[in-house]
Amino acid sequence: MRRREFIAIIGATGVWPIVARAQQARKVPLVGVLIPFEKGDDEGERRQNAFQNGLEQFGWRNGQNIRIEYRWVGSNRDRIRDAAVELVGLKPNVILASSALTLAPLQQQTSTIPIVFTNIADPVSSGFVTSLAHPGGNITGFSPAEFSIYGKLLGILKEALPNLTRVAVAMNPEQAPQAGMLRAIEAAAPTLGVKTSNFSVRDPLDRSLASFAQEGNGGLIVLPNPVVDENRELIARTAVRHGLPTIYTFRYYVTSGGLMSYGIDTVADLQKAASYVDRILRGAKPSDLPVEQPTKFELVINLKTAKALGLTIPQSLLVRADEVIE
Repeated sequence: MRRREFIAIIGATGVWPIVARAQQARKVPLVGVLIPFEKGDDEGERRQNAFQNGLEQFGWRNGQNIRIEYRWVGSNRDRIRDAAVELVGLKPNVILASSALTLAPLQQQTSTIPIVFTNIADPVSSGFVTSLAHPGGNITGFSPAEFSIYGKLLGILKEALPNLTRVAVAMNPEQAPQAGMLRAIEAAAPTLGVKTSNFSVRDPLDRSLASFAQEGNGGLIVLPNPVVDENRELIARTAVRHGLPTIYTFRYYVTSGGLMSYGIDTVADLQKAASYVDRILRGAKPSDLPVEQPTKFELVINLKTAKALGLTIPQSLLVRADEVIE
């Protein structure tokens, strides 16, 4: 049968619309993901696997009934912006963002495509949602903590170092939530007898830490951000070289040589994010999905780093630790 005759027959019988609808039905949902790590980073790979495993628990398998477009962007603002524009241009069903540095440009690019976030501290004050219970727009997700938790970091550092009188805060001022984290630390400092200062993680690290460490009785709080993620081993080594006990927010900083961390399980957070992506793919609206906050925080201590600093960790902290790395 000739092609023209075939087209005429299916047009006359109405088969063509059925074929077209079947093809449309086979179109799989598209999920975009901005990962604030360089490709090959261990923590970035763990988060990617956690997210995909989470989706598989709901029946979504990448390359089968869903397509996931990953963009590994690190901390470079131009790359992040370009990747955000590119992902939005693909018109995905939902986008996952895992830091304020990646969420902000996505928010600028779209007010309609659903976005699920993780690792955004106090997203209300940061301007990403209207309220935790009623996000109010196209963005919702999972917050690692309210800003007050960052004052807790200072308290733990003071417990480990009773003679602590000075703390430097390493932060990325380009990320809106970091200002709130810093204010929480500054608010807790007077009652602990500690003076605070801060510097940008984009400044020369060795010079910043060398200058601060000269007076003694100092410690360091490193706020979470993609710049720190990329340089976490260097920061840990430099802090030890200058004799600065340091506390972070996530376990992977400690496994990279940091002294202590207090915060959420980032892998579990990505698995929970998969549950919201699933619900959105099945028709839920982000504005109807409340922002969830953690109920459990992990204290992790690296005794090898403590030994390198000549520091004895109090037993009161060791017994409370969820993990002690030796």
